[in-house]
Amino acid sequence: MLFPLLSAPVPTADDGPAVTVDGVTLRRSDLLGASTAVAERLLGLGVRGPVAVWATPSAATVVAIVGALRAGVPIVPVPPDSGTGEVAHLLGDSGAQAWLGASPDAAGLPTVPVRLHARGWHHIPEPGADAVAMIMYTSGTTGAPKGVPVTHRAIAACLDGLADAWGWTDADTLVHGLPLFHVHGLVLGVLGAVRVGSPLVHTGRPTPAAYAAAGGTLYFGVPTVWSRIAADPGAAAALRGARLLVSGSAPLPVPVFERIRELTGHEIVERYGMTETLITVSTRADGERRPGWVGFPLDGVETRLVGDDGAAVRRDGESIGSLQLRGPMVASGYLRRPEATAEAWGADGWFTTGDVAVIDAGGMHRIVGRASTDLIKTGGFRVGAGEIETALLAHDAVREAAVVGLPDDDLGQRVVAFVVVESDGARVDSSTLIEFVGRTLSKHKRPREIRFVVDLPRNAMGKVQKKLLLD
Repeated sequence: MLFPLLSAPVPTADDGPAVTVDGVTLRRSDLLGASTAVAERLLGLGVRGPVAVWATPSAATVVAIVGALRAGVPIVPVPPDSGTGEVAHLLGDSGAQAWLGASPDAAGLPTVPVRLHARGWHHIPEPGADAVAMIMYTSGTTGAPKGVPVTHRAIAACLDGLADAWGWTDADTLVHGLPLFHVHGLVLGVLGAVRVGSPLVHTGRPTPAAYAAAGGTLYFGVPTVWSRIAADPGAAAALRGARLLVSGSAPLPVPVFERIRELTGHEIVERYGMTETLITVSTRADGERRPGWVGFPLDGVETRLVGDDGAAVRRDGESIGSLQLRGPMVASGYLRRPEATAEAWGADGWFTTGDVAVIDAGGMHRIVGRASTDLIKTGGFRVGAGEIETALLAHDAVREAAVVGLPDDDLGQRVVAFVVVESDGARVDSSTLIEFVGRTLSKHKRPREIRFVVDLPRNAMGKVQKKLLLD
């Protein structure tokens, strides 16, 4: 049962705020009644296949998604900034039968309306645990986005594992302003709150001022959000009363971790996941929080590192290997992509993440990055881009840094850093930064070249698009 708190009528004493999105509040009875009305309408119309949701940050989006999931109708979250070609791909590939709620013009599918004030009170049978809850799409960095069918069982396992790791209960108030079409903002940030019973305050946009004003106990953010809060001491100070701050979707720079600790008294919890696996590894609220490390496997998750030859890599905190994992929240394959599925999933259920990582003797994980862009093989050495980026960010003149390996006839790959400087740091030069990195890292890890840029290309979740830098 994905939403046990919505399976029965709401006692008056428990009818507190359930979801607030950009100033619109739904009490628990509102969410129960409106989502039931959505489920009744879908079932009454005979809609059983996937429905697309134009996933704007709105109360209507939350009602649409919760209602469809309760009806057992898979949802396809569509980013509201998608172009026409992207929308066509998601609709065609998923086989979406209709739009649920608002839709873009000329989308070509019928629309099932969602009304915040509609109320349905019939009992809705709970879908089976192995029923597909949603079809989420990868970011498409290596081709057209691939659909990942995610089951009710997988979502429940992920959220229960995180609730245990973070001590997340209905006594918390969750605050975030993340998009509602990714794992972070949708699965954790909406479905997690509804499952646990913690009120959700979605700020519309994740600005420092909005986070400071929300008065929550549990905050979710991507590194870009935490970086902006770290640059706003007043907003950061307002988070001192929180219980837990969580970062994900991209690596959190160590200087940001340290600055947030200085301003708020909190050490940010980091976690690791992806569309195909949901969240599988996390730092615990009651354990060590080591900057740059993402913690331990959630309940039921197994992880391993393998080398290029398929042999096991030592868990010594230094040796880099390809990260593979399996667990109850990991999907079983891509939608209608048997070749891609066979490439990523082994017959024994191990999923090859495409990330490289290190694991220490105690089992704590550090993600080095994507094997395709963050593992640099230079002069016979294997170097992680993140380590060099952290070293660069420690320089006062550096605001952002992204390190890649570019082809080199002599070295195989040479280390190249793309750097954004602070407004008052324009006078820093390449040799100064290269020498600065050389003070803390080995000689072979120093950048061979520094390229100064105005900004770094990022996606909607704040991840640097290194493929664009390589191109």
